[in-house]
Amino acid sequence: MPPDYADQNLRGRSFKGQNLTGANFSKADIRGANFTNAILKNADFTGAKAGLQLHWVIMLLIVALVLLAEGAIYSISVGLSAASIFDTRYTGSLFIGSVCIIVVAVFCIVTLRKNLIAGLGVIAVTLILIPPVFLTLFVAFPKAFPVIRTSPRGLALGFALLLGFAFILFNIFIGWRIQGRDDQDAWFDSVVNTFAATGGTSFYGANLINADFTGAILENTDFRKANLTLTRFYEAKKLDFARVDDTILANRAVLNLLVTCNGRGKSYAGANLRGANLKDADLNKANLKGADIIAVTFEGACLEWANLTITQAIYTNFTSAHMTGAFIEAWNIDSTTKLYNVDCRFIYLLEYPRLGTDDRERRPSSGEFQPGEFTKLFEEVLNTVDLIFRDGIDWKAFVNAFQQVQVENEETKLAIQSIENKYGVFVIRIKVPIDADKEKIHSDLKQMYQLALQEVEKYKALSQARYDEIIRKSAEMTNIVRFLAAQSGNVQNFQFGDNAGNISMTNSNDASRNINVGRDFNATGTINLGDISGTVKNTINQLPASPEPEKPGIKELLTQLQAAIEADKNLPQEDKAEALEQVKALAEAGKSPQEGAMQKAAKTAIKILKGTISSLPSATKLVEQCSNILPLISNFLGLG
Repeated sequence: MPPDYADQNLRGRSFKGQNLTGANFSKADIRGANFTNAILKNADFTGAKAGLQLHWVIMLLIVALVLLAEGAIYSISVGLSAASIFDTRYTGSLFIGSVCIIVVAVFCIVTLRKNLIAGLGVIAVTLILIPPVFLTLFVAFPKAFPVIRTSPRGLALGFALLLGFAFILFNIFIGWRIQGRDDQDAWFDSVVNTFAATGGTSFYGANLINADFTGAILENTDFRKANLTLTRFYEAKKLDFARVDDTILANRAVLNLLVTCNGRGKSYAGANLRGANLKDADLNKANLKGADIIAVTFEGACLEWANLTITQAIYTNFTSAHMTGAFIEAWNIDSTTKLYNVDCRFIYLLEYPRLGTDDRERRPSSGEFQPGEFTKLFEEVLNTVDLIFRDGIDWKAFVNAFQQVQVENEETKLAIQSIENKYGVFVIRIKVPIDADKEKIHSDLKQMYQLALQEVEKYKALSQARYDEIIRKSAEMTNIVRFLAAQSGNVQNFQFGDNAGNISMTNSNDASRNINVGRDFNATGTINLGDISGTVKNTINQLPASPEPEKPGIKELLTQLQAAIEADKNLPQEDKAEALEQVKALAEAGKSPQEGAMQKAAKTAIKILKGTISSLPSATKLVEQCSNILPLISNFLGLG
């Protein structure tokens, strides 16, 4: 049973590193308590009082008074120095007083208009430039300087005191502005909170997942390095006086949102809200464009007319949220996004209307969603991996990469669900099983695509005419159509033109995650095994020959494998072309057999070769030769 410390006096107690999951600290006095690295999941701190113990308050008060006295002395010194302007006996005194007044005036003006950093910069520059000037004046007017050490009288004394008092008031104003949470000097506020939190309640590095600080007093509290995922701060008091350096609370607007749960009409564009607890928050017409809302809970929140464009909403909880009129263009969701019981009559797929129209792709186009229909609209894309190509796509490289990833993840069925062209940006959506490791599949596809792209670039080193000829005649272009058609019954219409390197696709301006696509294909292409074989042979010939004639090396083994593939009469032309491409991949790996990327590519090539010949009768000569040659190649490349 979780420990119960409700209403207890826990001042100065140490809970460092303890497992206090579900503990009850409601209305407890935890001033000065140490929860460093403690596990406080689901802990209840509602109404608790955190902060400094009395002896720490007294100590910090003494330090503050000392600093205040030093500031007053400095301000009076500034006034006395400026008062030398009234000493007309020496020319140097007039200059010294004038410089002092000008520097103070510039400092105050710059600090007011810019910030304290800029004002201090003025002082720094002054300290660098003025000493040489004073040294020169001291030599030229030696009698001018004693006036600074004498007490001014009459008008000079009044002026000195007035200027000193004015400077004190100015410093008080700057302090008030900082405590008023003016963003101009937020850095100084952080410095003050760091100083004030010394000796206060510490949650440094603590696990506060789902902890509840509703109504708690949290001044002088240290939340650095703490896990604040779904931590509840509703109506917490003096949280802005806590030390929150590297958490989402460091953003003052986010901190205020978590405390008040009221972001109606406010902008949080691009903000880091990851893991925030915004249950029942009012975000009507709020701008969350580009915000990181991963693992945020919006349970029961009002998101009507909110802008959710290009937000990251993985693991986000929208259960029972109100989302009528929300803009969800290109938002990123997956199977971990909870959309249960969402109250939504209609949504918009575009943030801005299409050019020359007022069409924002309303869904449904007319009428309203019936209960449950909003969730159903997005079910189709909850188990997908999206690949985004902003600078175009090389289709040959992509298909090769897709095939290799499918072979490496043979127990995970992958299928191309749709191919979209959104304003020049290609989005290929891969359907995966619900329990698939989407992050790994996405990473593997991108990595394999880059490797395949490097191979394609080698062709481009040839003349453009030769490159076009190879691409046009390449069997892969026919294989692309066959492959996509076989893998998915729901692929967008596209066709190959005379130059098979360019693909004309049906543009999709629908920015939703639910895309309707067709099934028609039209492609032309022939296979020229001569060109493919020549390329493979050239790659193999770049490998070193075996130093022992009676013992074949990688070059000789790949030559035998190529010859066996080309001589086999049972292997279809398309499969033969694919097999030769994998021999070429093995030859490339043989150049740098110790590199991890090359070993991975070699493993994939061997798997594809085995799959290619698996349909042949076991007595076929090619099957027999592959069963002998492939293990030797694997050993040579260090694949085990």
